[in-house]
Amino acid sequence: MFIFKGLLILIVVLAIGLVAAGQFGLLKGTPPNDLGVHDGRLKPPANSPNSVSSQAGLYPDHPRRVSAEIAPLALRGDGPATLAKIKAIVEGTDGAIVVKTEPGYLYAQFTTRWMKFTDDVEFWFDPVAGVVQVRSASRLGEGDLGANRKRIEAIRQRLAAS
Repeated sequence: MFIFKGLLILIVVLAIGLVAAGQFGLLKGTPPNDLGVHDGRLKPPANSPNSVSSQAGLYPDHPRRVSAEIAPLALRGDGPATLAKIKAIVEGTDGAIVVKTEPGYLYAQFTTRWMKFTDDVEFWFDPVAGVVQVRSASRLGEGDLGANRKRIEAIRQRLAAS
């Protein structure tokens, strides 16, 4: 019984320590400096299983190509109108901020409430394919419990309902 209580106390102390580290911004990571559209492509998916990309198939030798694949977002009107709707969805999401808006491109950051993990999310109107390409990736860690995929699918649902 004593060992169980000691282990429980240790787990609680570690959990409190992790939340405190997050609150002090120690778990947010460094913003990438290579985001954006380059030669008609968003950045490849991360090498760890904590990102999704609608353009993962453009990187056939990428180790996470298959697991990172996600469908692009369908247009709701034209490209600019769709990006405006996506921007409104992002701005209405807790923990999200729009960092950059350019014609045909939107970059946002999503930060978790307690641990303050930050994910970088890009939306690009691809005029050739007639869709909005997406990329969502965590800055830190190996796994994300599917958070990036769930986020894009939630945005897809809200966009379809708009």
